[in-house]
Amino acid sequence: MDKYTYRVTWSEEDGEYVGLCTEFPSLSWLADTQEAALAGVRDTVKDVVQDMQSAGEAIPQPLATKRYSGKFTVRVPPDVHRKLQIQAAESKVSFNRLVSAKLSEYGPGTSGFLCKDASSSETVHNYDKALKEKRVGRPRRSKRN
Repeated sequence: MDKYTYRVTWSEEDGEYVGLCTEFPSLSWLADTQEAALAGVRDTVKDVVQDMQSAGEAIPQPLATKRYSGKFTVRVPPDVHRKLQIQAAESKVSFNRLVSAKLSEYGPGTSGFLCKDASSSETVHNYDKALKEKRVGRPRRSKRN
């Protein structure tokens, strides 16, 4: 079974739906319907994977099967870092918890999460509520040796 990440969107330029695969950014399929665009790009990915296997090339691992540590580094301007540290201190939560709550609240595909007018305590409250509703995951702490 194919475990790659697919998306179908409308292309105004082409006047058709376009099927995309995140792990194969150079592949796409245009079609009149969303279903046909998805089927087309899935067939294309299947063919490309078969060709890559035949040629002994490395095949991209599906994002859904990769393991993520939950850690990443983000560079922000010093004034943003300062504002977030102040918000965390005023909300009596750790810096990591505040940033995790803000990222979870706005999720992928949104912008301006640091500029929202909501208070830090509201952001953390919404994060805690989402945790209880199991809409976001709680960051895991690694055991130290």
